Amino acid sequence: MGRLNLLMSVLLSIFSVSIVLLPNLASAQLKTNYYANSCPNVESIVRNVVNQKFKQTFVTVPAVLRLFFHDCFVEGCDASVIVSSTPGNTAEKDHSDNLSLAGDGFDTVIKAKAAVDSNSRCKNKVSCADILALATRDVIQLSGGPWYPVELGRLDGFTSKASNVEGKLPKPTFNLNQLNSMFASHGLTQADMIALSAAHSVGFSHCGKFSNRIYNFSPQNLIDPTLNKQYAAQLQGMCPRNVDPRIAIDMDPKTPRTFDNNYYKNLQQGMGLFTSDQVLYTDKRSKGTVDLWASNSKSFQNAFTTAMTKLGRVGVKTGRNGNIRFDCGRMN
Repeated sequence: MGRLNLLMSVLLSIFSVSIVLLPNLASAQLKTNYYANSCPNVESIVRNVVNQKFKQTFVTVPAVLRLFFHDCFVEGCDASVIVSSTPGNTAEKDHSDNLSLAGDGFDTVIKAKAAVDSNSRCKNKVSCADILALATRDVIQLSGGPWYPVELGRLDGFTSKASNVEGKLPKPTFNLNQLNSMFASHGLTQADMIALSAAHSVGFSHCGKFSNRIYNFSPQNLIDPTLNKQYAAQLQGMCPRNVDPRIAIDMDPKTPRTFDNNYYKNLQQGMGLFTSDQVLYTDKRSKGTVDLWASNSKSFQNAFTTAMTKLGRVGVKTGRNGNIRFDCGRMN
Protein backbone atom coordinates (compact mmCIF):
# COMPACT_ATOMS: atom_id res chain seq x y z
CA MET A 1 0.00 0.00 0.00
CA GLY A 2 2.87 2.32 0.89
CA ARG A 3 4.59 1.63 -2.45
CA LEU A 4 1.34 2.32 -4.29
CA ASN A 5 0.89 5.65 -2.53
CA LEU A 6 4.51 6.56 -3.31
CA LEU A 7 4.04 5.64 -6.97
CA MET A 8 0.84 7.67 -7.16
CA SER A 9 2.48 10.73 -5.60
CA VAL A 10 5.41 10.50 -8.04
CA LEU A 11 3.04 10.22 -11.01
CA LEU A 12 0.98 13.16 -9.77
CA SER A 13 4.08 15.31 -9.33
CA ILE A 14 5.26 14.45 -12.86
CA PHE A 15 1.77 15.20 -14.21
CA SER A 16 1.60 18.55 -12.43
CA VAL A 17 5.07 19.52 -13.64
CA SER A 18 4.10 18.68 -17.22
CA ILE A 19 0.99 20.89 -16.88
CA VAL A 20 3.14 23.78 -15.72
CA LEU A 21 5.58 23.27 -18.59
CA LEU A 22 3.03 22.77 -21.38
CA PRO A 23 2.20 26.47 -21.94
CA ASN A 24 5.91 27.14 -22.54
CA LEU A 25 6.50 24.42 -25.11
CA ALA A 26 4.96 26.37 -28.00
CA SER A 27 6.68 29.64 -27.13
CA ALA A 28 10.00 27.78 -26.91
CA GLN A 29 9.70 27.13 -30.65
CA LEU A 30 9.70 30.85 -31.45
CA LYS A 31 12.91 32.32 -32.88
CA THR A 32 13.89 35.60 -34.48
CA ASN A 33 15.14 33.97 -37.71
CA TYR A 34 12.15 31.66 -38.16
CA TYR A 35 11.57 32.82 -41.76
CA ALA A 36 15.25 32.97 -42.77
CA ASN A 37 14.75 30.36 -45.51
CA SER A 38 11.05 30.63 -46.36
CA CYS A 39 10.66 34.44 -46.42
CA PRO A 40 13.95 36.17 -45.61
CA ASN A 41 12.65 39.69 -46.39
CA VAL A 42 9.51 39.48 -44.26
CA GLU A 43 10.62 42.16 -41.80
CA SER A 44 11.41 44.76 -44.47
CA ILE A 45 8.17 43.98 -46.36
CA VAL A 46 6.08 44.52 -43.22
CA ARG A 47 8.07 47.61 -42.24
CA ASN A 48 7.47 49.24 -45.62
CA VAL A 49 3.71 48.83 -45.25
CA VAL A 50 3.78 50.13 -41.67
CA ASN A 51 5.82 53.15 -42.79
CA GLN A 52 3.24 53.96 -45.47
CA LYS A 53 0.34 53.68 -43.01
CA PHE A 54 2.22 55.78 -40.44
CA LYS A 55 2.69 58.55 -43.01
CA GLN A 56 -1.06 58.49 -43.72
CA THR A 57 -2.14 58.67 -40.07
CA PHE A 58 -0.52 58.59 -36.64
CA VAL A 59 -3.51 56.58 -35.41
CA THR A 60 -1.69 53.59 -36.93
CA VAL A 61 0.59 53.54 -33.86
CA PRO A 62 -1.93 53.14 -31.02
CA ALA A 63 -4.24 51.12 -33.29
CA VAL A 64 -1.67 48.39 -33.98
CA LEU A 65 -0.34 48.43 -30.41
CA ARG A 66 -3.81 47.94 -28.90
CA LEU A 67 -4.67 45.28 -31.48
CA PHE A 68 -1.63 43.22 -30.43
CA PHE A 69 -2.43 43.56 -26.74
CA HIS A 70 -6.12 42.68 -27.20
CA ASP A 71 -5.13 39.73 -29.38
CA CYS A 72 -2.60 38.24 -26.96
CA PHE A 73 -4.79 38.55 -23.85
CA VAL A 74 -7.65 36.59 -25.46
CA GLU A 75 -6.77 33.10 -26.77
CA GLY A 76 -3.09 34.12 -27.01
CA CYS A 77 -1.13 35.87 -29.78
CA ASP A 78 -2.87 34.10 -32.67
CA ALA A 79 -4.50 36.91 -34.71
CA SER A 80 -7.96 35.73 -33.56
CA VAL A 81 -8.94 39.37 -32.90
CA ILE A 82 -8.66 40.16 -36.62
CA VAL A 83 -11.20 37.57 -37.75
CA SER A 84 -14.57 38.95 -38.91
CA SER A 85 -17.89 37.66 -37.64
CA THR A 86 -19.99 35.32 -39.79
CA PRO A 87 -23.74 34.58 -39.71
CA GLY A 88 -22.97 31.62 -37.45
CA ASN A 89 -20.33 33.18 -35.21
CA THR A 90 -19.81 36.50 -33.44
CA ALA A 91 -16.03 36.99 -33.46
CA GLU A 92 -13.76 38.60 -30.84
CA LYS A 93 -13.60 41.92 -32.67
CA ASP A 94 -17.35 42.43 -32.16
CA HIS A 95 -17.26 42.08 -28.38
CA SER A 96 -18.04 45.41 -26.69
CA ASP A 97 -14.49 45.62 -25.27
CA ASN A 98 -13.07 45.48 -28.81
CA LEU A 99 -15.43 47.83 -30.64
CA SER A 100 -13.10 50.76 -29.89
CA LEU A 101 -10.18 49.11 -31.70
CA ALA A 102 -9.34 51.52 -34.52
CA GLY A 103 -9.74 50.25 -38.06
CA ASP A 104 -6.22 51.40 -38.96
CA GLY A 105 -4.78 48.55 -36.89
CA PHE A 106 -6.69 45.89 -38.83
CA ASP A 107 -5.92 47.65 -42.12
CA THR A 108 -2.18 47.67 -41.38
CA VAL A 109 -2.06 43.90 -40.81
CA ILE A 110 -4.26 43.10 -43.81
CA LYS A 111 -2.15 45.29 -46.12
CA ALA A 112 1.10 43.86 -44.74
CA LYS A 113 -0.20 40.32 -45.28
CA ALA A 114 -1.09 41.18 -48.89
CA ALA A 115 2.39 42.63 -49.44
CA VAL A 116 4.07 39.55 -47.96
CA ASP A 117 1.92 37.18 -50.05
CA SER A 118 2.62 39.16 -53.23
CA ASN A 119 6.20 37.93 -52.90
CA SER A 120 6.18 34.50 -54.59
CA ARG A 121 8.74 33.11 -52.16
CA CYS A 122 6.67 34.17 -49.14
CA LYS A 123 3.13 33.39 -50.34
CA ASN A 124 1.12 31.59 -47.63
CA LYS A 125 4.29 31.13 -45.53
CA VAL A 126 3.86 33.91 -42.92
CA SER A 127 1.12 33.96 -40.29
CA CYS A 128 -1.10 36.95 -39.56
CA ALA A 129 -0.07 36.58 -35.89
CA ASP A 130 3.60 37.11 -36.77
CA ILE A 131 2.79 40.02 -39.07
CA LEU A 132 0.92 41.72 -36.20
CA ALA A 133 3.87 41.12 -33.85
CA LEU A 134 6.29 42.69 -36.36
CA ALA A 135 4.00 45.63 -37.11
CA THR A 136 3.69 46.30 -33.38
CA ARG A 137 7.45 46.56 -32.97
CA ASP A 138 7.62 48.84 -36.00
CA VAL A 139 4.96 51.32 -34.82
CA ILE A 140 6.66 51.54 -31.41
CA GLN A 141 9.96 52.43 -33.05
CA LEU A 142 8.35 54.87 -35.51
CA SER A 143 6.83 56.82 -32.62
CA GLY A 144 10.10 57.14 -30.72
CA GLY A 145 10.15 53.90 -28.76
CA PRO A 146 12.83 51.20 -28.71
CA TRP A 147 13.58 48.73 -31.50
CA TYR A 148 13.74 45.11 -30.37
CA PRO A 149 14.13 41.73 -32.10
CA VAL A 150 10.77 39.97 -32.59
CA GLU A 151 10.49 36.25 -31.98
CA LEU A 152 8.57 34.56 -34.82
CA GLY A 153 6.94 31.23 -35.56
CA ARG A 154 3.36 31.72 -34.31
CA LEU A 155 0.50 30.15 -36.17
CA ASP A 156 -2.96 31.66 -36.54
CA GLY A 157 -5.68 30.35 -34.25
CA PHE A 158 -8.73 28.32 -35.21
CA THR A 159 -11.11 30.06 -32.79
CA SER A 160 -12.46 33.61 -32.53
CA LYS A 161 -15.52 34.01 -30.32
CA ALA A 162 -16.81 37.19 -28.70
CA SER A 163 -17.81 35.15 -25.67
CA ASN A 164 -14.13 34.37 -24.99
CA VAL A 165 -13.31 38.07 -24.53
CA GLU A 166 -15.43 38.66 -21.43
CA GLY A 167 -13.29 39.31 -18.35
CA LYS A 168 -9.99 38.85 -20.22
CA LEU A 169 -9.02 42.51 -20.74
CA PRO A 170 -8.07 45.01 -18.00
CA LYS A 171 -10.65 47.66 -17.23
CA PRO A 172 -9.89 51.40 -16.73
CA THR A 173 -11.19 51.06 -13.14
CA PHE A 174 -8.82 48.25 -12.09
CA ASN A 175 -6.73 48.55 -8.92
CA LEU A 176 -3.22 47.14 -8.57
CA ASN A 177 -4.35 43.74 -7.29
CA GLN A 178 -6.71 43.30 -10.23
CA LEU A 179 -4.03 44.37 -12.72
CA ASN A 180 -1.40 42.08 -11.20
CA SER A 181 -3.78 39.13 -11.11
CA MET A 182 -4.77 39.47 -14.76
CA PHE A 183 -1.20 39.92 -16.01
CA ALA A 184 0.11 37.11 -13.78
CA SER A 185 -2.38 34.75 -15.44
CA HIS A 186 -0.28 35.23 -18.59
CA GLY A 187 3.08 34.82 -16.88
CA LEU A 188 3.69 38.57 -16.66
CA THR A 189 5.09 40.22 -13.53
CA GLN A 190 4.12 43.49 -11.88
CA ALA A 191 7.13 45.13 -13.55
CA ASP A 192 5.98 43.79 -16.94
CA MET A 193 2.50 45.19 -16.29
CA ILE A 194 3.83 48.64 -15.36
CA ALA A 195 6.07 48.66 -18.45
CA LEU A 196 3.26 47.58 -20.80
CA SER A 197 0.98 50.25 -19.32
CA ALA A 198 3.22 52.80 -21.06
CA ALA A 199 1.35 51.93 -24.25
CA HIS A 200 -0.90 54.70 -22.90
CA SER A 201 1.94 57.08 -23.79
CA VAL A 202 0.37 57.24 -27.27
CA GLY A 203 -3.17 57.19 -28.53
CA PHE A 204 -6.48 58.37 -27.23
CA SER A 205 -9.44 57.38 -25.12
CA HIS A 206 -13.14 58.10 -25.27
CA CYS A 207 -14.75 60.34 -22.66
CA GLY A 208 -17.05 57.56 -21.49
CA LYS A 209 -14.07 55.51 -20.27
CA PHE A 210 -13.07 57.96 -17.52
CA SER A 211 -16.02 60.34 -17.02
CA ASN A 212 -16.68 58.79 -13.58
CA ARG A 213 -13.35 60.25 -12.39
CA ILE A 214 -14.33 63.83 -13.22
CA TYR A 215 -18.06 63.88 -12.41
CA ASN A 216 -19.26 61.16 -10.06
CA PHE A 217 -16.30 59.40 -8.50
CA SER A 218 -17.88 58.83 -5.08
CA PRO A 219 -20.50 60.39 -2.76
CA GLN A 220 -17.70 62.15 -0.87
CA ASN A 221 -15.66 63.23 -3.91
CA LEU A 222 -17.29 63.99 -7.24
CA ILE A 223 -13.77 64.32 -8.71
CA ASP A 224 -11.23 61.57 -8.03
CA PRO A 225 -8.90 63.08 -5.38
CA THR A 226 -5.87 61.37 -6.98
CA LEU A 227 -6.49 63.40 -10.15
CA ASN A 228 -4.51 66.61 -10.63
CA LYS A 229 -7.07 69.45 -10.14
CA GLN A 230 -5.97 71.46 -13.18
CA TYR A 231 -5.94 68.32 -15.32
CA ALA A 232 -9.43 67.43 -14.06
CA ALA A 233 -10.66 70.89 -15.12
CA GLN A 234 -9.09 70.40 -18.58
CA LEU A 235 -10.79 67.02 -18.92
CA GLN A 236 -14.15 68.52 -17.93
CA GLY A 237 -13.65 71.15 -20.63
CA MET A 238 -12.95 68.50 -23.27
CA CYS A 239 -15.59 66.10 -21.99
CA PRO A 240 -18.53 68.15 -20.67
CA ARG A 241 -21.45 66.33 -19.06
CA ASN A 242 -23.70 64.52 -21.53
CA VAL A 243 -21.12 64.86 -24.31
CA ASP A 244 -21.01 62.13 -26.94
CA PRO A 245 -19.12 59.40 -25.01
CA ARG A 246 -17.22 58.56 -28.21
CA ILE A 247 -15.41 61.92 -28.25
CA ALA A 248 -11.69 61.07 -28.08
CA ILE A 249 -8.92 62.82 -26.17
CA ASP A 250 -5.18 62.14 -25.91
CA MET A 251 -4.13 59.73 -23.18
CA ASP A 252 -0.84 61.56 -22.68
CA PRO A 253 -1.58 65.30 -22.42
CA LYS A 254 2.09 66.28 -22.87
CA THR A 255 3.63 64.13 -25.63
CA PRO A 256 0.68 62.28 -27.19
CA ARG A 257 2.54 61.39 -30.39
CA THR A 258 5.77 60.16 -28.83
CA PHE A 259 6.27 56.77 -27.24
CA ASP A 260 8.32 57.75 -24.19
CA ASN A 261 8.66 57.63 -20.41
CA ASN A 262 6.63 60.82 -20.05
CA TYR A 263 3.75 58.48 -19.17
CA TYR A 264 5.41 57.93 -15.78
CA LYS A 265 6.16 61.63 -15.29
CA ASN A 266 2.47 62.31 -15.82
CA LEU A 267 1.59 59.79 -13.10
CA GLN A 268 3.90 61.62 -10.67
CA GLN A 269 1.81 64.75 -11.31
CA GLY A 270 -1.58 63.06 -10.91
CA MET A 271 -2.18 63.08 -14.66
CA GLY A 272 -2.90 59.43 -15.35
CA LEU A 273 -6.12 59.30 -17.38
CA PHE A 274 -7.51 56.03 -16.05
CA THR A 275 -7.76 54.83 -12.46
CA SER A 276 -5.69 51.86 -13.66
CA ASP A 277 -2.96 54.31 -14.73
CA GLN A 278 -2.88 56.53 -11.64
CA VAL A 279 -2.99 53.59 -9.22
CA LEU A 280 0.53 52.66 -10.39
CA TYR A 281 1.72 55.78 -8.55
CA THR A 282 -0.71 55.96 -5.65
CA ASP A 283 -0.07 52.35 -4.61
CA LYS A 284 3.24 52.20 -2.75
CA ARG A 285 3.98 48.72 -4.13
CA SER A 286 4.39 50.09 -7.66
CA LYS A 287 5.33 53.73 -6.97
CA GLY A 288 9.07 53.02 -6.85
CA THR A 289 9.06 51.53 -10.34
CA VAL A 290 7.17 54.56 -11.69
CA ASP A 291 9.69 56.90 -10.06
CA LEU A 292 12.61 54.93 -11.51
CA TRP A 293 11.29 54.88 -15.07
CA ALA A 294 10.20 58.52 -14.93
CA SER A 295 13.83 59.45 -14.34
CA ASN A 296 15.58 56.72 -16.35
CA SER A 297 14.40 56.31 -19.94
CA LYS A 298 16.91 53.55 -20.75
CA SER A 299 15.82 51.45 -17.80
CA PHE A 300 12.19 51.81 -18.92
CA GLN A 301 12.98 50.88 -22.53
CA ASN A 302 14.84 47.76 -21.43
CA ALA A 303 11.94 46.70 -19.22
CA PHE A 304 9.44 47.43 -21.98
CA THR A 305 11.24 45.32 -24.61
CA THR A 306 11.48 42.46 -22.11
CA ALA A 307 7.76 42.72 -21.35
CA MET A 308 6.80 42.90 -25.04
CA THR A 309 8.84 39.79 -25.80
CA LYS A 310 7.12 37.93 -22.95
CA LEU A 311 3.70 39.19 -24.09
CA GLY A 312 4.45 37.88 -27.59
CA ARG A 313 4.88 34.36 -26.16
CA VAL A 314 1.41 34.21 -24.58
CA GLY A 315 -0.79 31.37 -25.81
CA VAL A 316 1.23 30.84 -28.99
CA LYS A 317 -0.16 28.26 -31.42
CA THR A 318 2.21 25.82 -33.14
CA GLY A 319 1.96 22.43 -34.89
CA ARG A 320 -1.61 21.16 -35.23
CA ASN A 321 -3.00 23.92 -32.99
CA GLY A 322 -2.95 26.54 -35.74
CA ASN A 323 -2.36 27.30 -39.40
CA ILE A 324 -1.40 30.15 -41.72
CA ARG A 325 -4.52 32.04 -42.75
CA PHE A 326 -4.79 32.99 -46.43
CA ASP A 327 -6.95 35.95 -45.37
CA CYS A 328 -6.35 37.39 -41.89
CA GLY A 329 -10.04 38.32 -41.62
CA ARG A 330 -11.46 34.83 -41.99
CA MET A 331 -10.67 31.23 -41.22
CA ASN A 332 -9.31 29.06 -44.05
